[in-house]
Amino acid sequence: MPEQKKLLKALAGKSQKVPPVWIMRQAGRYLPEYRAVRQNAGGFLDLCYNPDFATEVTLQPIRRFGFDAAILFADILLLPQALGMTLWFETGEGPRLEPVTNMAEINRLKPVDAIHETLAPVYETVKRLSADLPDETALIGFAGAPWTVATYMVAGRGTPDQGPARRMMYQSPADFQALIDLVTDATIEYLAKQVEAGAEVVKLFDSWAGALSGTAFEQYALKPAVKIATELKKRFPALKFIAFPRGVGGGYATFADAGVFDGLALDSAVPAQWARDNLQNKLAVQGNLDPMHMVTGGDMLVSETRRLLDILGDGPYIFNLGHGITPDGKPENIEKMLKVIRG
Repeated sequence: MPEQKKLLKALAGKSQKVPPVWIMRQAGRYLPEYRAVRQNAGGFLDLCYNPDFATEVTLQPIRRFGFDAAILFADILLLPQALGMTLWFETGEGPRLEPVTNMAEINRLKPVDAIHETLAPVYETVKRLSADLPDETALIGFAGAPWTVATYMVAGRGTPDQGPARRMMYQSPADFQALIDLVTDATIEYLAKQVEAGAEVVKLFDSWAGALSGTAFEQYALKPAVKIATELKKRFPALKFIAFPRGVGGGYATFADAGVFDGLALDSAVPAQWARDNLQNKLAVQGNLDPMHMVTGGDMLVSETRRLLDILGDGPYIFNLGHGITPDGKPENIEKMLKVIRG
């Protein structure tokens, strides 16, 4: 039953002697079994859009480590592709999009109700995972937050400081707001379909939220996230929602005060004591072990894992990393971490 799932208990505000644990990018290149599937699948997008392959790689870390949650294997840029943008991946350099930089180009994008044809394989993957996961394992759907997705749409690629999006934001605020509104509405419908297919939790990844400040942070990071969570919870009252506004420092408190999120994922720079004192009395917190410990292991991995458990373990808590595990992470270090958490 859903109420027996450790992740859902934590997101309902319950403390647990042994917290639930999963890690961001747990399906990925650090696993040899993932690399084997990736080789058979061909390109990265072929992997994302093939429910057989995407289901398999999502299940791999559950089989190996027994994590308390599985997160859909997909990519945040599938949504702009579904809106009509050309998306491809350059080997060794990451994703590429044909930039959208003005209202005329925004108006050439597809309407929100047209995204589902492209994204249908993703929904099928969620449906299969919902049937195939162990009864105790929660299923997380996800999307990129509108600001982060927009940074890629405007620049056509990842950038060090999100300069192209920030420039458009200040120089053409009406155009940029129209883009944010479109992505926000599309994200609501995309996540709603994931929930209908079986996702019990959704997570909104705002990887570049830390590039915003002042009123821009409120307008383009907080408000869209609140709108998405509010609308989804209106449609699905039992849904749990995790926000990840990476790099916003004290802005995490603003997210906690919004009253619509069930959990906040913390990046590695957030002091655990501050999170305990300022966030955990309002909602569950998730994180925030430095992913480098998955590479280096050793006594520091053990001591840092114990430190987080000591500080955050008495409140509603989900053990995770402060960002995704890197391709050079070692499975044996995950096993060492899990032994500390689970005793």
